[in-house]
Amino acid sequence: MQTFQYSRPTTVDQAIQAGARSKTVQQNADVRFAAGGTTLIDLMKLDVEHPDQLVDINALPLARIETAPGGGLVLGALARNSTVAHHPAVQRDYPVLTEALLSGASPQLRNMATTAGNLLQRTRCMYFRDTAHACNKREPGTGCSAIGGHNRTLAILGTSKDCIASNPSDQNVALTALEATIQVQGVRGKRSIPIQEFYLKPGATPNREHVLEPGDLIVSVTLPPPIAGARSHYLKLRDRAAYEFALASAAIVLKVNGGRIEHARVALGGVGTVPWRSHEAERELQGHAANTTTFRRAAEAALKDAQPASENGFKVELAKRCMVRALTVSTQSA
Repeated sequence: MQTFQYSRPTTVDQAIQAGARSKTVQQNADVRFAAGGTTLIDLMKLDVEHPDQLVDINALPLARIETAPGGGLVLGALARNSTVAHHPAVQRDYPVLTEALLSGASPQLRNMATTAGNLLQRTRCMYFRDTAHACNKREPGTGCSAIGGHNRTLAILGTSKDCIASNPSDQNVALTALEATIQVQGVRGKRSIPIQEFYLKPGATPNREHVLEPGDLIVSVTLPPPIAGARSHYLKLRDRAAYEFALASAAIVLKVNGGRIEHARVALGGVGTVPWRSHEAERELQGHAANTTTFRRAAEAALKDAQPASENGFKVELAKRCMVRALTVSTQSA
């Protein structure tokens, strides 16, 4: 790990000014914000991230969880994953988020990891984390070792010829199904970014993962008011039962009335280069009977554009079965 400067601002404006000195917002950025450090510090030790300045934002007043004006819930950027998961309002109104958070990492990491840090969590692709291998996400233009290498855990949706790295987060799959909005402050003022517009697919620039600009600071995440009568569920399939990333996961928000689906939101994890919202699946669900036939048709629609690599073709059927099961459980709980 190279030497770096360390600062600990006490106001949001101070943090923004410090962050604005950075030339980039991705790898090799001059300035990086640090909160729980559960990803960033690891990557600094591996020489994947090597900022010149580390801005510790833990002193900022951004950890509150409170009711949003007009309903819904505001999660402070520094709210710890464990705090969010066990918050009574989250457990009552957004159980899909509680289930997603508790399925990730370990209790110790959840006690440190923050809402905003999880939004910016970087891929676990082995080639990204090993500087001995070529990686366009880490060093643009060098190539993608994963495409012809070990890619069993990597993405099958949203990939490109330059990158097939999967997004590792559980939280963000649930937030996508909940249609969360990310509140950002920066040198250009305040912005509200729907989560589906926040992430960027790799395309030819896999090093650019989101729409943040230098100095932009996530201050909170807003969850819309819960849909009356809806049920939600998060299902995660993985190689082992704990402390493991998803091979496939599904976050479902479903409202069934009289045996027919009135409202459906579907997001997939473990299979996309970004938290994957499936509008195709939602169209197949909306207005149709809540049964296995409908669920399977929706799953087929969700995975129709999958492009598996040499070792992860099994994810296509796995993701379909994961989604069908999550829909079934959501219906049974209604």
